[in-house]
Parts: sequence; structure tokens; C-alpha cells
Amino acid sequence: MNSISLRRLARRTLFAVIWLALALALAFSAGLRFNPTPSLPKGIYRIVSGAPEKNELVSFCLEGEFAELALERGYLEPGSCPSGLRPLLKRLAGLPGDSVDPYSHPICAVDSHGRSMTPALVPGVVPPGMALVLADHPGSFDSRYFGFVPLDSLQRVKPVFLFNPKGN
Repeated sequence: MNSISLRRLARRTLFAVIWLALALALAFSAGLRFNPTPSLPKGIYRIVSGAPEKNELVSFCLEGEFAELALERGYLEPGSCPSGLRPLLKRLAGLPGDSVDPYSHPICAVDSHGRSMTPALVPGVVPPGMALVLADHPGSFDSRYFGFVPLDSLQRVKPVFLFNPKGN
């Protein structure tokens, strides 16, 4: 290749990267969420209107000390949440007044790197204004480890494109 062809290729590649970055920025500002973890099937999900109901998929931002833990341990990547992390995707497993039996959900004593995990759930009921969010994957960082989340922070999501819908 001559230098003119290389410059043309470099310029086209740069424009393609810029357009891809703009397209992704627009897509995610339009309410798309990407799940790269085994918590739910890996893929792209879209925020939909309406109050979430039990067993629906939801997106939310983790805040406070557990957001710091997620960042410190690398559970979540940087993203659009006020904490600076990406939103989580889980299943709405419990609403206010629902019974909580922490023993009915597998608890991992350590994470995938062998670091200690402390369960946050205790027997009782989901308190007013709060929600229990879980994933089917036993190693998922969810309410088992960070407790209840504010119900009004949840947004319903529906899958748009799943990379492996049958497995994680």
C-alpha cells in the first residue's frame, strides 16, 4: 500500500469509529441497556414505560457503599449512573410486603476471584418503598449481597437482541 492509501484507510477508520461512538451514545441515551454478565442473558435491552411488576426485568442504578464495592471489585464498569457505574439489569423478585426467605436463593460465600461475599438478606418482608432484585445466576451481584433497592428507581426493560437467549 502506498502512503495515500494508508492515509485514506486511516481517515475512513477514524470516521467509522467516530460514527460508531455517536451511534452508541444516541442508542444508550434512547434507553438501551447492555448486559455483558451472566446475571441475565447477554444482550441489549430497552427501557419500556410503565411501573414494573413482579418477575419483570428491571434496570436501576446502584448507589452508596455497594456501588463503591462494585467499582472497587470490578463488578460493574463505568457508566451513566450518578455513581459513575453502568446500570444493573435484574429480575424484580419481590415487592413491598412480600416475604423474604434468604435461604431459598443460593448464596455464594466468595466471588469469582475468591473474595469473601457477605449476604445482606435476612428473613422478613420487603419494606415499603423497596424492592428485591435477583438474577438466576447464583454468583450475580444482586439483592442477596446489597439488599433492597428503592422501588421508584426501577425501570422496566425488555430484550431487544440476545446473544445467547437459552444460556448465559
